Amino acid sequence: MKITAIRLTRLSLPLDPPFHAAWDPEPRRDFPATLVEVETDSGLVGVGSGDTMDGFEAYEHLFLGTDPMQILNQVRRIETINFHGGRYWPLESALWDIIGQVAGLPVSVLFGGARDRLVSYASSGELKSPEARAESALAARERGFKAMKIRIARHNIDEGIAAVRAAREAVGPDFDLMVDLNQMWRMSGDIEAALPLARVQAIAAQLMELGVLWLEEPLPQADVVGARRVRAQTGIQISGGEMVRSMPELAALIEADAYDIYQPDVVLAVGMYRARQVAESANLRHRLFTPHTWSNGLGLLANLHVAAGVDAGPYLEFPYDPPGWTPERRDFFMEPLDIDGEGNLVVPTAPGLGATIDWDAVKRFTI
Repeated sequence: MKITAIRLTRLSLPLDPPFHAAWDPEPRRDFPATLVEVETDSGLVGVGSGDTMDGFEAYEHLFLGTDPMQILNQVRRIETINFHGGRYWPLESALWDIIGQVAGLPVSVLFGGARDRLVSYASSGELKSPEARAESALAARERGFKAMKIRIARHNIDEGIAAVRAAREAVGPDFDLMVDLNQMWRMSGDIEAALPLARVQAIAAQLMELGVLWLEEPLPQADVVGARRVRAQTGIQISGGEMVRSMPELAALIEADAYDIYQPDVVLAVGMYRARQVAESANLRHRLFTPHTWSNGLGLLANLHVAAGVDAGPYLEFPYDPPGWTPERRDFFMEPLDIDGEGNLVVPTAPGLGATIDWDAVKRFTI
């Protein structure tokens, strides 16, 4: 089998009202996505999405005529390009979609088949007042979620902690809360200094008193010593790694015992094949793996298949923060993914990734 064509369709969903992400100083007035289609000489087509795939056209020739089933070689090709170009991991997820179709199995089975569903947490994206965040936590619990992650901004820590406190008072002790400081990586143009270690330690101590399950990305990636110190002095679990660029970097973090929970996104960080290696390495050290999933439904599906295959946990991230962020907005070019009544995201049983693309929407939102 050979790859005969790779098609990139760049899409954009206008957002009205805009979505003001906590990690981005400018409101999002549209939501971009790139749909990757890999066609083979057998007629099989795999789909993927995640990062923008900007600049991929210059490297497309490296994949044409190659065998999509030789997945390790494909991963190695993408890794050689990552140094010079973008993160082209949506291509790998499209290849796994093909491999699953050839095997007649969901990709999760190829990754170990540990589960057919994962309990998901509502991952919030916007900064909201304490009152509004408490209401959103109650609504998430009513909808079936067992946990919620709240993002707080380094420029307004006091209000962020107040929002966590209000959510805890609203939902009580039997609903897990996590907090994301988003200090491990930066959006383009963000040159503001990270919070110092002493400030992060004080924040972590307050969050620990509020029963927060984990504190995500409290410090820049290089500050491994600081992350371990926060954990040792406060007892809170530390998570991170969602956008780490290479497997050697993640391996070094695991070897240094930087975190309790490792979160590389399979379509934004190191790909599906390598994420499984991260999960296995973390598990051998009695640490956890649960991937970051903030892209779109196809990216969420790729992460779900890997996470279900390797028995990730304790939760899977499910981007959800209505009214600004809903499954319909996130998955605008495909059948939206949603949890069941018990808070589970069920793995599709169809061969491959099991995505249902809305081709009319693709035509409508193509840039």
